[in-house]
Formats: sequence, structure tokens, C-alpha cells
Amino acid sequence: MAKDSGKTEDARILDELYTIVEGRKGADPKSSNTAKLFQRGTAKIAQKLGEEAVETLIEGLRGDRELLAEESADLLYHLLVLWADQDLPPEAVWKALARRRGK
Repeated sequence: MAKDSGKTEDARILDELYTIVEGRKGADPKSSNTAKLFQRGTAKIAQKLGEEAVETLIEGLRGDRELLAEESADLLYHLLVLWADQDLPPEAVWKALARRRGK
């Protein structure tokens, strides 16, 4: 089992990745897949998120934990890209989750 301090560091990776993703908004699409997604627009970002959600679901049903982890990482990445596209900071989502605690 991981130490609590490790869990804290792991949780911060989403905030760090969001900052990186947000920084790619103006990057060259030829050198950054994230910039290419931004260039293609919200509909394409949402489509990619949906595709990753389906792939995550499939791996969840198959029961392969390693592939589920990989697809989950892809899903979270594309979710962060959508948040950045919509100027939705992770803190807004964390607050929404906190309000649901215990319900």
C-alpha cells in the first residue's frame, strides 16, 4: 500500500498536467498533439473524450487492470483538455466533488 504522502503527490499530477495542457493552447500543432486537439476545436476534443471513455469501459469489463490504468490515464488526459478548452480549472471540479461528499 502506498504511503499517504505518495497519494498526495499522485493526486497533484492532475493539477500539474492541467497546467501543461493549458500551456499548449497556443503551441504549434505540428509539434504538440495537445495543440492539434485545441486547433481542431471543442467538438473534436469531446469526440476524443468519448472514444477514450468507451475504451476505458471496455477494459473495465475485460478486467485487465494494467490496460484499464492506461485507458484511464488517456480518459483523464482528454478530460483535462476539455476542461482547458472550456477554461474550467480543476479547482472547480474539486469543489463540486467536495460538495458531494457524504451524499
